[in-house]
Amino acid sequence: MASISRSLRRSLAPDTLHRLLLQARGFVTAECHRPVVLHKRGPDILHDPWFNRGTAFSMTERDRLGLRGLLPPSVVSSQQQIDRFMLDLERLEKNARDGPSDTYQLAKWRILNRLHDRNETMYYKVLIDNIEEYAPIVYTPTVGAVCQNYSGLFRRPRGMYFSAEDRGEMMSMVYNWPADQVDMIVVTDGSRILGLGDLGVQGIGIAIGKLDLYVAAAGINPQRVLPVMIDVGTNNEKLLKDPLYLGLQEHRLEGEEYVEIIDEFMEAVFSRWPNVIVQFEDFQSKWAFRLLQRYRNTYRMFNDDVQGTAGVAIAGLLGAVRAQGRPMIDFPKQKIVVAGAGSAGIGVVNAASRTMARMLGNNDVAFESARSQFWIVDAHGLITEERADIDPDARPFARRKSELTHQGLSEGASLLEVVKKVKPDVILGLSAVGGLFSKEVLEALKDSSSSRPAIFAMSNPTKNAECTPEEAFSILGEKVVFSSGSPFDDVDLGDGKTGHSNQGNNMYLFPGIGLGTLLSGARIVSDGMLQAAAECLASYMKEEEVLQGIIYPPTSRIRDITKEVAAAVVREAVAENLAEGYRDMDARELASLSEEETIEYVKNNMWNPIYPTVVYKKD
Repeated sequence: MASISRSLRRSLAPDTLHRLLLQARGFVTAECHRPVVLHKRGPDILHDPWFNRGTAFSMTERDRLGLRGLLPPSVVSSQQQIDRFMLDLERLEKNARDGPSDTYQLAKWRILNRLHDRNETMYYKVLIDNIEEYAPIVYTPTVGAVCQNYSGLFRRPRGMYFSAEDRGEMMSMVYNWPADQVDMIVVTDGSRILGLGDLGVQGIGIAIGKLDLYVAAAGINPQRVLPVMIDVGTNNEKLLKDPLYLGLQEHRLEGEEYVEIIDEFMEAVFSRWPNVIVQFEDFQSKWAFRLLQRYRNTYRMFNDDVQGTAGVAIAGLLGAVRAQGRPMIDFPKQKIVVAGAGSAGIGVVNAASRTMARMLGNNDVAFESARSQFWIVDAHGLITEERADIDPDARPFARRKSELTHQGLSEGASLLEVVKKVKPDVILGLSAVGGLFSKEVLEALKDSSSSRPAIFAMSNPTKNAECTPEEAFSILGEKVVFSSGSPFDDVDLGDGKTGHSNQGNNMYLFPGIGLGTLLSGARIVSDGMLQAAAECLASYMKEEEVLQGIIYPPTSRIRDITKEVAAAVVREAVAENLAEGYRDMDARELASLSEEETIEYVKNNMWNPIYPTVVYKKD
């Protein structure tokens, strides 16, 4: 019937066709059944409450209306949308009576999200002015709960979705995004969201949260950021069986098929936006390192879990040395036990060992000496060269047989055994195992060779922290330096003394790294630029603050921190001859700027949430 109708339209004169359509009007029994002619495509439809139907748009409609890639790949019925709404309503009703402790946080996220949907300038004004209160809502730890419940929380799309179903289409799909200029992309495949595991397409929440901080902390223009989800399936059996799940309900692609999809995505986004910076976020370890090495010398990209976490950890480790009343140059003498050998753990060890080696002269002897300062413990215990099938990324730090004999340790020794024998200056947790630093482990740290040992319980979200500050200070007393990945309150130690709970969060670095790369026009994000960012953060705190055990600044100063970090990144990019300039500031002019002028240059290029003058121009 449809084909006959199309043939009639082609063959009949316009006035004849008009008369026939008027005669046929009687067959239309309801207003909602009449066709609606739209004079808009893509995001304009999704942002119009009159015509948007969200995930109920069919694939044919998505292609016809320029919506492919702007919605999660799963097509759902209107009844499924109603079911999702009712489920969320019931959850809210239950939580209003006796819900879990994070109900209030999720409620605040919903309120902020609704504001974001209707007024971005006001949203970012509220976020910036209340960053200490709202950073934990839009980012960790609440963003973890948001990702876990994203299919139920989903109301309208934000960002782009590239899926395994879009192979061969990505180069055209990127033009469905309305912005001709995109400065920052945060992309995830949802395979390892925080410490929560594989959340599939729901991981888009982490990309959205990170970009909120790029805007709030770094002043990246919100009209030039793009959160991206690459949906290659999920191995989360619960999601595979959930009829309300919005992603592809098939197991994850692996091997070359997976790499080909990421390759296509990278080629597509850099083809449309050659100067964009792409931050990889929460990719599982086996892909995080491989993709970083694959792209880092070709594209402007970095991996926050590997490189950002490492930078924040290095800043904290250098701060811990300062808290002992020693100069940062003594860092290579620190003995560090690392719990966790994933992308974050190995990333930290690699970066920290490079920092030590540089301080020792940057030669082979220096690198060997730096390597010997780390003991890595994973789920199978201490990693040594005797382990079968050792992860290639961990191999350089595997303890050698000759060392084991001297230390009284063996392959697979427990964390407790390692801490007892090594007597480390620092225990660093990146394991995603809540409570791993048990009472026994903390008791063993009392024998540390340091007068002020440091505990870094860096795993996110809060429930995955290796220990709490209360546990650390109650066992080790006021001298311990404590840091975590998620926020904890300070601890009252009595007698007017405070145990400071530092938050070693990536938000102190990644916004500045991105902004500095953008404003320098650097071709790549180099190790030197990352190192400059970490050292800038490490030296940010005043001496009297550090001696009190405060090694990271409060989040209320995040825009000032980011400005300083970005300026350090710009200066390093210039020093390495990587800078190509930004807008009217070419590389030669950047090189002529003093340190103070570079900071002012960064400040002047940070977006602020002020309502602009609006002018209408007819097409």
